[in-house]
Amino acid sequence: MLPFMFLAAAVIAPGTRFTCTPVAVWDGDGPIWCAEGPKIRLAGIAAREIDESCRPGHPCPQAGGRAARDHLVALLGGARGTRSTGHVIVRGPRLSCVSNGSAKGDRTGALCRAAGVGDLSCAMVRSGYALRWRRYGGDGLCGSERPQD
Repeated sequence: MLPFMFLAAAVIAPGTRFTCTPVAVWDGDGPIWCAEGPKIRLAGIAAREIDESCRPGHPCPQAGGRAARDHLVALLGGARGTRSTGHVIVRGPRLSCVSNGSAKGDRTGALCRAAGVGDLSCAMVRSGYALRWRRYGGDGLCGSERPQD
């Protein structure tokens, strides 16, 4: 099993392709902790916070934060346990990602694909657990549904 560590992650430069082996998830739009070091915030979407709230000015899907997190965890192969911090441990498929730059702090905003799932951001939107968010790359993402401002 891969170790669960909080590595000091640098933000990956926009346009850079990289691989992520998921080891932990916080909520429905990330961060997803990668064994390789990065922390990914899924680009172009917004999910409720884990405390079920929506931050002011963010799109606010109807689905709850815990439900969104659990759906993302399922897309990543299912839960393998929970850390005392609340992070859900996963051992999912390797992700193929493209950075769109900083997602605040040491998180990298990215569009990521998983075998058998496709684009994770789109999978979260299609399932109703997240909304597209224009501010963070939601234009043209996942087809024709209207992105939120």
